[in-house]
Amino acid sequence: MFDMITGWIAAGGLWAVGGLMLLENVFPPIPSELVMPLAGFLAASGEMTFLGVIAMGTLGSVLGALLWYFVGRAFGRERVFRLIDSYGVWLALSCEETERAFAWFGHWGYWAVFFGRLVPGVRTLISVPAGLVRMPFLPFLLTTALGSLIWVTALTLAGYVLQANYHQVEGWVSPVTTWIVISVVALYVYRVVRQLLAR
Repeated sequence: MFDMITGWIAAGGLWAVGGLMLLENVFPPIPSELVMPLAGFLAASGEMTFLGVIAMGTLGSVLGALLWYFVGRAFGRERVFRLIDSYGVWLALSCEETERAFAWFGHWGYWAVFFGRLVPGVRTLISVPAGLVRMPFLPFLLTTALGSLIWVTALTLAGYVLQANYHQVEGWVSPVTTWIVISVVALYVYRVVRQLLAR
């Protein structure tokens, strides 16, 4: 993965940075924690401009988020409830909980999107409920862009400062991402088992 990303950025420059960040939001195994620090290192060495790296990284990140937002809008709230009626146990969801979740997201959605863009493992998923509750497009775009800009700038700056040791950034962020994923999986298993036992 490391060699592949390095090769793409070396060949495609700023366009590759934007493309990889778009893919990172669509296909999470491509880590922004590696892409942006590497681009920051290249900016420090003069091969790219610092502002160009941030601009293209943010653009790619926002475009990837928009894809999932429109997937959520297309799927729609009604389909979600039909899906829960059929497979609620295996989705670890109930219609009542989902209704409360929709209400919560409708109230706090803007903040959820903004802070969600700053959390590894959540960055991609947060766009789907925003689409499902049909969050107005412009506020979604602005909060997504602002959160993405902060995330991209932080990773780029880390690579810029660390320079040849930019790969250390992934080593710091990856454990956090791993624990988030483990926690989500553990919560899912617990909820499924609890619902099966309740039946």
